[in-house]
Amino acid sequence: MDKKTILSSLWILLTVNYIFCDVFTLMYSEQLKQIITGKVGGIVMTQGFLLTFAVIMEIPMVMIFLSRILKFEINRILNIMAGTILTLIQTGSLFAGTPSLHYIFFSFIEIATTLFIVWLSLKWKDADTKVT
Repeated sequence: MDKKTILSSLWILLTVNYIFCDVFTLMYSEQLKQIITGKVGGIVMTQGFLLTFAVIMEIPMVMIFLSRILKFEINRILNIMAGTILTLIQTGSLFAGTPSLHYIFFSFIEIATTLFIVWLSLKWKDADTKVT
């Protein structure tokens, strides 16, 4: 399987994990109570805050597509940048408040996935790109 397909598949895996972590959070009454009040872990859920995180969550969804269509060098650079940014954000989120057990589990998978994307992209050579 070529690197573009692998990277795109990893971005799909990441996106699905983000979605299911949020779904599970809605099932956890302690966090659901906070969501309803508009203040989660001491963070006020303003429209600006939610827009910021909507933009951040758009990154892996866009990378699903871009990983398949971009040429080698820009593809490699964007995968490294996006993977690094999302690794840092997800790691930092573990220190905001007291994360639930399911959040820690999903975060582990998400961080491992973004680190793998970065590692794979760093090792990616143009010769590895399959001509389609």
